[in-house]
Amino acid sequence: MTADEALTAIGRDPEARAAIVAALKRFERLPVNRFTTVRDDVVGPIVDALHADAGTLRKQLSNGLVFEFPYRSKIARDFVMSVPERPDHVWEPQTTRLLVHLGRDAGHALVGGAYFGDQAIPIAHAMRGRGTCHAFEPDADQAAMVARNAALNGLDNVRVHPLGLWSDSAARLAFVGADALAATVAAETGVAATTIDDYVRDAAIDRLGLVMLDLEGAEFEVLKGAAGTVERDRPAIVFEIHRAFVDWSDGVERTAIVRFLAARGYTILAVRDFQSNVALPPGPIELVPLDGAYLDGPPHGFNLVALPDVALIADPLFRIVPGVSPKLLFHRDPALHHPTGGL
Repeated sequence: MTADEALTAIGRDPEARAAIVAALKRFERLPVNRFTTVRDDVVGPIVDALHADAGTLRKQLSNGLVFEFPYRSKIARDFVMSVPERPDHVWEPQTTRLLVHLGRDAGHALVGGAYFGDQAIPIAHAMRGRGTCHAFEPDADQAAMVARNAALNGLDNVRVHPLGLWSDSAARLAFVGADALAATVAAETGVAATTIDDYVRDAAIDRLGLVMLDLEGAEFEVLKGAAGTVERDRPAIVFEIHRAFVDWSDGVERTAIVRFLAARGYTILAVRDFQSNVALPPGPIELVPLDGAYLDGPPHGFNLVALPDVALIADPLFRIVPGVSPKLLFHRDPALHHPTGGL
C-alpha cells in the first residue's frame, strides 16, 4: 500500500480524517509556515489523499448556510481547510462580499459556472424575498448539487439550469479539463447551451441586475451573447480574466472583453482577492484601476467588476488602491500582494 492509499483508507473514517485535518491546520499556522506555499507543497497533497474516497461532504458557514459538495478541486480542499471551521464564505472572500453587496437589490442575478453554488447560494441568500438567482452549470452532477444546496437552505429563489452559456443558443459545448478547471468549447456534440439574451427573453426577466461569470476562458464568448441585455439592463458584471486564456501583454484595459464593456460605458476595476478560503481581517473590499495594476508573475487570473455606474461602490465597503496586484498571495511581497491593512 502506498502512502496515498494509506491516507485514503484512514480518510474513510470521518473522525480520523477530522483529527488529521485539525493537526494539519495547526501545522499551517506555525509562524515558520504562515507566509509560505505550505498549503500547496505539503499539506494539500495529504488532504487530497485523505478525501479521495470521502464521498459527499457537508460544511456550514458562520451565517448558517449549509453546503454539500464532492471533494474534487482546490475549492473543496480550501473550504475543508478553513479557519475558522465555520467561515463566512466558501471561495474568494472579497468576491463573495462584492457579489452579496451587488445582489441584494439586483432583482435578478445570473451566475454562469455556478459549480456547487459557492457564489450562487450566498447571492440567493442575500436576495431572499427580494429577487431570484439564475444558476447555470453545464456539469450535471454539480448542477444537481446547486439544487441540493438551495433546498438544504430553504432557498426557493434559485433557478438551476444544467446548461452551458455561449454566444449562440444553437451551440453544443464540450468540456476541456476537469471539474472546477473545466473550460467549455463549441463542438458538434455535447452539452446544450443558451445565450443570456435568449434566456432573459424566454424567462420574461424584466431586468437583470447582476451577472457573475467564472467560465475558464469563455467569459467573452458569453458576453457576446448578452450584448442586448447589457445594453437594455445595464447589470453589474463580475467575471474572471486569466492569462492562460486572455493575452493581456498590452494591459488588461486593452483586452477585447474589457474594451467590449468600456465601449458600453462601463467602469472596470480588478478585485483584490485570494483564490482560496481565507479569513481576512476587517477592512474594505479593495479595487484596483486596470491602468498600472501590477501583473508580473506566472500566468494567473483574478476577478474584474464592470460597473454601469460608479455610484454602486460609493460606500465605505470599498477602497480604490492603485498600482498593486489584484492577486492576493501569502508568500509574495506584502506591499504588492497583501491587503493594504495587512494580514
